[in-house]
Amino acid sequence: MEFKQFIFYFFSAVLVFAAAMVITIRNPVKAALFLVLAFFSAAGLWILLQAEFLAIILVLVYVGAVMVLFLFVVMMLDINLVRLREGFGEYLPIGGLVAVLLVIEMAIILSSGQFGLENMPEPPAYTADYSNTRELGRLLYTFYVYPFEIAAIILLVAIVAAITLTMRRRKDTKYQDPNKQIRVDRKDRVRMVKMRSEKKV
Repeated sequence: MEFKQFIFYFFSAVLVFAAAMVITIRNPVKAALFLVLAFFSAAGLWILLQAEFLAIILVLVYVGAVMVLFLFVVMMLDINLVRLREGFGEYLPIGGLVAVLLVIEMAIILSSGQFGLENMPEPPAYTADYSNTRELGRLLYTFYVYPFEIAAIILLVAIVAAITLTMRRRKDTKYQDPNKQIRVDRKDRVRMVKMRSEKKV
């Protein structure tokens, strides 16, 4: 076995183990930490595939921003783990059925021979000045420009919908009206009161 294959199987085993721990462990903080480990393992696999840009983006964006934010939210919220475990048995049959269907579908896809993993040639050796970032940008904005723009529009709609859901007014919530704050005048807020000076006894 070559050293490259050993590294591939090592990262793959760590990735599968971390992904299994994410969905089976009960503590949400530990599950988030195992998800960080899964992201690092996936980044190592992408580096083996000569996709350094995607590996760096995975570490910087997901591990450095998304997972840190998720950990802050989980650790600051008072999550009742006992209450979460109460409904676990109710969703176990449907969850197991979905998991079995996913495994069957993946087995059918991988056994169809469309991927050709066993006959896949080695990736070509690129020159020192090759940039996969430039190649990725060229493909995104030429060959995949329409799917890229559609995905951007879907993400924009999702952002607008999330902001709309959080900005709705509730009767039991206090809020400030910026328009009223801007139009305020000094004479409406400040009242001058004249008082006589007190005499010393």
